Amino acid sequence: MLAWCSLLAAGLVSAGLLRVWFPYWWLDLRTSLRMLSMGLRVEGYRRKAPTFTLLDLFLLRVHKTPDKTFLMFEGRTLSYSEVDRRSNRVARALRARAGLRPGDCVAMLVGNEPLFVTLWLGLAKLGCAAAFLNYNLRGTSLTHSIKSSGARVLLTASEMRSLVEEVLPSLREENVTVFILDDTCSTGGIENLNDTIQAASDQPLPLSLRSHITFNSPFVYIYTSGTTGLPKAAIITHGRVHLIAMFISGFGLYSNDVIYTSLPLYHSAGSLLGIGGCICLGATVVLRRKFSVSQFWDDCREYHVTVIQYIGEVLRYLCNAPKKSSDGNHKVRLAIGNGARAEVWREFLNRFGDIRVCEFYGSTEGNVGFLNYVGKIGASGRVMSFTRKFLPFQLVKYDAEQEAPVRDANGHCIEVAKGETGLLIAKITTKTPFNGYAGSRTQTNKKHLRDVFSKGDLYFNSGDLMMLDRDNFIYFQDRIGDTFRWKGENVSTTEVADILSTLDFVQEVCVYGVMVPGHEGRVGMAAIQLQSGKDLDGVQLYKHVATHLPSYAQPRFLRVQTRIETTGTHKYYKVMLVKEGFNPATVQDPLFFLDEQKKTYIQMDQEIYNSIVSNQIRL
Repeated sequence: MLAWCSLLAAGLVSAGLLRVWFPYWWLDLRTSLRMLSMGLRVEGYRRKAPTFTLLDLFLLRVHKTPDKTFLMFEGRTLSYSEVDRRSNRVARALRARAGLRPGDCVAMLVGNEPLFVTLWLGLAKLGCAAAFLNYNLRGTSLTHSIKSSGARVLLTASEMRSLVEEVLPSLREENVTVFILDDTCSTGGIENLNDTIQAASDQPLPLSLRSHITFNSPFVYIYTSGTTGLPKAAIITHGRVHLIAMFISGFGLYSNDVIYTSLPLYHSAGSLLGIGGCICLGATVVLRRKFSVSQFWDDCREYHVTVIQYIGEVLRYLCNAPKKSSDGNHKVRLAIGNGARAEVWREFLNRFGDIRVCEFYGSTEGNVGFLNYVGKIGASGRVMSFTRKFLPFQLVKYDAEQEAPVRDANGHCIEVAKGETGLLIAKITTKTPFNGYAGSRTQTNKKHLRDVFSKGDLYFNSGDLMMLDRDNFIYFQDRIGDTFRWKGENVSTTEVADILSTLDFVQEVCVYGVMVPGHEGRVGMAAIQLQSGKDLDGVQLYKHVATHLPSYAQPRFLRVQTRIETTGTHKYYKVMLVKEGFNPATVQDPLFFLDEQKKTYIQMDQEIYNSIVSNQIRL
């Protein structure tokens, strides 16, 4: 008896010491086992013949729990079996009308609704890849997105008709056939698919249609901002979809969870992590067309939501809303997403109760990611001891003015010490591939970093500055290069500059993002050099950006300069422009602000600046 008591006491003392010396050891161990289990499952799927895809996993859910609710949307519910039957009809209709063949790519311009999911699964049943189009895009950007994916068929919903009609002549030139699910559409060149879908059989399709699929076959294309100014179609393979979808299980979700997402499904967080993760778990998803501050918690209560997806702006909007006595009345236990600022994170926890915020880091096309499974406020993730074995990454010194990593005398990159900010790069291997972008190899090659630490090695350049602290928590610091993030979207500075430069009074333009107190990401700003003898036309400029750019990409601030300085290699001095910002007290050049009520750019004074930084003027 004494021996047992001694052993118990020793065990308790050891556990206590472990907690003091290694406070996160249990969470590290538990998460490591979860990730190991996830990896083994994916490897098992890869080894199956034929390849076991996310669609096969969905069909397994249909077989095991046919009557379980899969989707909830605007008061309606759809079971796993109902979604299966609907997607069968879609697949048969497309096979009959569009002549699709296994391996084809089909573009989808659809909002957050069950139709998105049924079209996606229907295409997968035909062995086709889907290109998820951003419905905020216009004109050239939209047609480029379709063209770069290689799609010859476009599927769209009724609410997107006006967008499609704008680019219909260009689509005809590219021989793209357009199908719409809208009985009232009579536009020439757009075919209605509804009747064919309703008349089609809901029986399963032949497995032979997807017999060619492997883990390396493209499953979806998701668009990111490009340094050329036009969106790039990131190739997401069947193997990568499994990894992204299972990523959510690392946070401890289960089949009885109800996941709420108002994030756009054309992004990987909404579609692959939200819908795909739900399929992996056999859980339920609540879809909302768009994020609504006023309806958010009402939705959570109505649908008994247990898990919410967020981006930083979502948490900030929720915290800025008027307080209610019902703020803590909900069943939400987890919030999963990225971009939460530390002060907003704290306010969210203080106000809305016992919710575990699970921040993560990962790019759509990247080959490295991190999870903050500990709940460390402000951290993007935690680096465990074995992380670099399976995800070999480094943080290296970066020269912002030269816009390149710093190299030593041997031409190799230089690692930064813990606590220092560096560029995140990740080694490209067979286990951690970078699949690149559809179309030109040029865009893929631009993300390659060669001869990093030795001759011939190859790394993925994330374009993100990160910092790893002494406790092995990693923090997002900033984004470099020709993109910045605003309103949850990546903005291509080159795309915006190209649009602005077509105005007859603009000679030179440099676009960049500036920080605004109380906001996540960076808001767009443009330094403009006017044509000789020309004046700034604020009304014309407003109409131009409103016509050609989505709202999140429209520059909110303008800085008119007599000459925009460039480096010896003709690059703009963006670093100094970013530092100087948009304060008229410190910037000597004329500054202008986009006034959406007056539909023009107005001269900015100190009063307007103060109203912006105090959040009296909403951006």
